[in-house]
Amino acid sequence: MTSSNHDKEPTENVVFVRRLVYIMAAVDFRDNLLGISWVDSGWVPILNPGNVLDYFSERSNPFYDRTCNNEVVKMQRLTLEHLNQMVGVEYILLHAQEPILYIIRKQQRQSPTQVIPLADYYIIAGVVYQAPDLGTVISSRALSAVHGIQSAFDEAMAYCRYHPSKGYWWHFKDQEEREKNKPKSKKKEEPSSLFQRHRVDTLLLDLRSKFPPTFYQPKPGEKPIPVEVKKEPEPPTEAVKQEEREPATKSAAPAPPSKPPPEKRARLQ
Repeated sequence: MTSSNHDKEPTENVVFVRRLVYIMAAVDFRDNLLGISWVDSGWVPILNPGNVLDYFSERSNPFYDRTCNNEVVKMQRLTLEHLNQMVGVEYILLHAQEPILYIIRKQQRQSPTQVIPLADYYIIAGVVYQAPDLGTVISSRALSAVHGIQSAFDEAMAYCRYHPSKGYWWHFKDQEEREKNKPKSKKKEEPSSLFQRHRVDTLLLDLRSKFPPTFYQPKPGEKPIPVEVKKEPEPPTEAVKQEEREPATKSAAPAPPSKPPPEKRARLQ
């Protein structure tokens, strides 16, 4: 049976992760010198490019290899120029920036003109550190990034909820606290609709015309002023009685006599 590329990818990823775990488990973190430093306070005030290698070759320095060529030259009381004629591990001063920075390189010499760099060490204010190699820097950054991403996914999964009828949704605790602390805004309710206001205004105007106000208050708190109401003059009683009699006499008057029908005449033959 042949498997597709999609089936191979998970298997390759699993194998890679297992190899990475085995390699990390096999590393003895006690031998990792990237996380430690060393200093001898007695040497710090007198450090200079001429004695910095003697300072680095102290027996208490965990970064110094006592099987190197520098130790042989030191025991034979030779100069450092004899290192070029030897084969093996040696230490050299690569860069100096007095009085605070010195860089020392550990290298494998194979011939007077051919060397292989093994590690670099920098001394800042008398404190010795090992410079990390490129692979260590990339591995550290990758692990930091993966840890941050994993932490983000774990935190996101803590707020994820699922229900068969609703599906997926987010449930944040801060959102509940904000909703509790948030003042509830009441919606302004209109006292009446537009139709009701127009209808009430019409009724009020009608009532005002029928029953005009007797007092008027120009400003709140002031004494009301009486309003003069103009009354229409009432007609005299005699004119009213005369108007009542006129329609009565008109209705009592006899109707005029109706004309008789025309006489029939005989037709002439």
